Amino acid sequence: MTWSSMCMYLKIAVAIFIILLFVVMVLAAIGKSLGVREKYVEILLWAFEYGREKIEKAERKNNKKDSSEVEDEFSERNSYSTSVISRAVKLHPESPGPRKFSRTMSRTLETLNREFQLDDAMEFVKAGMEAIIEDEVTQRFSAEELPSWNLLTRTNKNYMYINLKVTVMWGLGFCLRYLILLPGRLILFFMGVGLLTVFTAAIGCVPGGNDRLKRWMYWHISLMCFRILSQAISAVVKYHNSENRAKGGGICVANHTSPIDVVMLASNNCYALVGQRQGGFLGFLQRALGRATAHIWFERFETKDRTLVTQRLKEHVENPEKLPILIFPEGTCINNTSVMMFKKGSFEVGGIIYPVAIKYDPRFGDPFWNSSKQSYVHYLLMMMTSWAIVCDVWYLPPMTRGEGETAVDFANRVKSEIAHQGGLVDLVWYVH
Repeated sequence: MTWSSMCMYLKIAVAIFIILLFVVMVLAAIGKSLGVREKYVEILLWAFEYGREKIEKAERKNNKKDSSEVEDEFSERNSYSTSVISRAVKLHPESPGPRKFSRTMSRTLETLNREFQLDDAMEFVKAGMEAIIEDEVTQRFSAEELPSWNLLTRTNKNYMYINLKVTVMWGLGFCLRYLILLPGRLILFFMGVGLLTVFTAAIGCVPGGNDRLKRWMYWHISLMCFRILSQAISAVVKYHNSENRAKGGGICVANHTSPIDVVMLASNNCYALVGQRQGGFLGFLQRALGRATAHIWFERFETKDRTLVTQRLKEHVENPEKLPILIFPEGTCINNTSVMMFKKGSFEVGGIIYPVAIKYDPRFGDPFWNSSKQSYVHYLLMMMTSWAIVCDVWYLPPMTRGEGETAVDFANRVKSEIAHQGGLVDLVWYVH
């Protein structure tokens, strides 16, 4: 093959790639789909199942164990865990430690004094401290472990190499995600952010007194841009009971797993956002959105800001012409397994509450953002190099505060409904 023919084939491939991106962007902008992503998810599920079967066969062959023993070990090793402590030692009455220490009824005090040393108790003290540290709440701030490997090394490194076939499958998947999907997703991402920035700036230039026109423009531009951004992470979202979507002047509350929760919801409805003022890339997006419509950003530790937020929320819900407000009452990201205690502020202002439950499928990519360990750019890169982001969104019937019901009780009632619908654990502790 000559150099000129190679260049020609490369140009053809690039042209096809650009055309496909253009088609994806146009379909996303108008809210249409050809069903390719759904087929892609089905193929991934087949690949995961194939890999799981190969892992089990490799375990049987390498360890020479019968089928039942392998099943038990595989299930124990890969069972769901959000452990924040890595335990290298398991305490068991029969397991030998540094010194095998067993008590019998016939052992005398003199023998115990001679054989017992202080560090014999250290493993028991360590286990007690781990039990205190690793409570039910703390585990919700660690990424959940999958029951089987999804060919992403960051979810289960123990099964990086099983056999040649699985390794080849992993290599092909790596090339697909990093050499084909990632460049296309990056282009879609920058296109979505660029369009959002330009159009929101244009809306901000519309003269005052044209609020209805500005709302109409923002509604369509917001939906278009957020749908394009959702394609940048290959989002496959199934919306349930869309007739219960939040309406103007209401407050939409949802459980919180990741900043991309906003993208998932804003691809199907238009919202005024409420949240903590951020710096960096998130701050850039906040400023862009703030030019087009009234969003509420506050400093986390400023009491005056919080009082102002409550006042603005009350004014907002009294005007049915305004966009519904989107709030995540937990105030922090939880790892897609539970719902934490809702802060009562958004339930004190009155108005109609529109609950939403969001549940991600972690087999295709873990959406949880651990902000203490990952920057937002790093997190976005992880999302764009995952297989896809698959989730279900349930719009629950609107709820109002009952007569004599406190804001805390109302918040707990809404939280319970969201947890039940999303199949999440309903936790009762506050997050400080």
